[in-house]
Amino acid sequence: MHTMIAGIKIPDSKMAREATQLVRDIESDLLFHHSTRVFLFGALTGERKQLKYNPELLYVGAMFHDMGLMDAYSSKHARFEVDGANAARDFLAGYGVAEHDIEQVWDAIALHTTPGIPQYKKSVVALVTAGVEMDVLGIAYDDFTEDQRNQVVQAHPRGSKFKEGIIDAFAKGTIHKPETTFGNVKADVLALKDPSYKRLNFCSLIRGSSWNDDNHNGARCGDRGHKHG
Repeated sequence: MHTMIAGIKIPDSKMAREATQLVRDIESDLLFHHSTRVFLFGALTGERKQLKYNPELLYVGAMFHDMGLMDAYSSKHARFEVDGANAARDFLAGYGVAEHDIEQVWDAIALHTTPGIPQYKKSVVALVTAGVEMDVLGIAYDDFTEDQRNQVVQAHPRGSKFKEGIIDAFAKGTIHKPETTFGNVKADVLALKDPSYKRLNFCSLIRGSSWNDDNHNGARCGDRGHKHG
């Protein structure tokens, strides 16, 4: 029997149920409810914008999007988004999902903290990010009706301390590999939560690279390997 929230059906296939159970087993209540709200707000965005999307793929993308924050899925050196994307890929492959569909979910998770790109990708990619941005940042808040927002939050509560709780979850999941936050929004999290964190600077990396441009200026006129008589 389908659960309907704010006019959106929660997928109820064997794959979706097992994705739900896996997230329930691995993640905190805060992250589980957040992930479900991401699906609902993403799906509501898709309905409002009249986008075609596969609800099951959107559901798995939403449910796995923070899985890389968990110790069980966290690698030593990859961004947590990539860890979550890899976990989703392995999960979907176990159900025989087509590679092009797996790629959509992988991109949806890997890109969900990279603003300015997902909205130009496939619908599942765009909608996972839309759901994350609505639930974490309140982006497009007024594009949802008050009734929609209330139904989603009643079914999957935010709690009075969600804002600080989600920041803490981000910090806990990335603090052991701070280099992976370079160039993405999690650098702000560690700057807030880790007194020892030092941001990498893109311009400093350019200036400090191994290139010695004084000695690598390329071929000059006449240095062509042969001369014409």
